[in-house]
Amino acid sequence: MILFCDTSALVKLYVSETNSSLVTDQLKKAEAVAVSRITWAEAQAAFARRVRENPRDAETIERAKAAFAVDWSHFVKFEVSQELVELAGDYADTFALRGYDSVQLASAHETARITQTTVLFACFDLRLNKAAKALGLQCL
Repeated sequence: MILFCDTSALVKLYVSETNSSLVTDQLKKAEAVAVSRITWAEAQAAFARRVRENPRDAETIERAKAAFAVDWSHFVKFEVSQELVELAGDYADTFALRGYDSVQLASAHETARITQTTVLFACFDLRLNKAAKALGLQCL
């Protein structure tokens, strides 16, 4: 099984949040962890927002960012191509998704199509999960 993590799920591996243990448990079962290339930028934004909202967490977040940077090379990265963003645009329209959410969904769906293996989509956005299920993806 490939665990495809959108940013909301991946950050839970580095910052203790609700459902962090659920993502960690699935990580242990996965043969590989896949992410969209855009996840780097989204994760950095999430870490920065956490510090802005709670400056006392700055040291913890710096450690999380360092661990994330080390782990990044171990993730299978799905590249963003013109074809992918066109598919994402279709998904944004069809499922009323935000732009980057539609890129995450298209990346996960294409990962499943290309690998022909089980892809578990880890995400904590209800609309995005509903769209993933409509496309036949298994959701966390």
